[in-house]
Amino acid sequence: MSAKKATKTRYTEKELKEFEDLINEKLEKAQKELSTLKASLTRESDDSGDNFSSVKTLEDGADTAEKEQLSQLAGRQQKFINNLENALVRIKNGTYGICIDTGNLISKERLRAVPHTQHSIAAKMNKSS
Repeated sequence: MSAKKATKTRYTEKELKEFEDLINEKLEKAQKELSTLKASLTRESDDSGDNFSSVKTLEDGADTAEKEQLSQLAGRQQKFINNLENALVRIKNGTYGICIDTGNLISKERLRAVPHTQHSIAAKMNKSS
């Protein structure tokens, strides 16, 4: 039986369902966070007040920096969402959990930690060397 486990090339339907549920949960949370970031960006661009010009200039600089940071966070969040959605596609087409570099199964522990990954730990370590 252990020889059979060593040659396992894909996860079972039950295992894939578990990963799908995990990804959907993370996806929902990520979409809510992205909505919050986008709302912060639009709210900040709507802010205008009757401040003194020198104070206004200082605030504009800080606002611009904060807006840029929020925009970067939103971009990263969107990329994360796209990666999660792509993982769902891989579940549907039966390629989820298979390392694109080695062709081996990615460990369940790694997939639970980074459910959208396409690289096993071994492949990731080889890339960073």
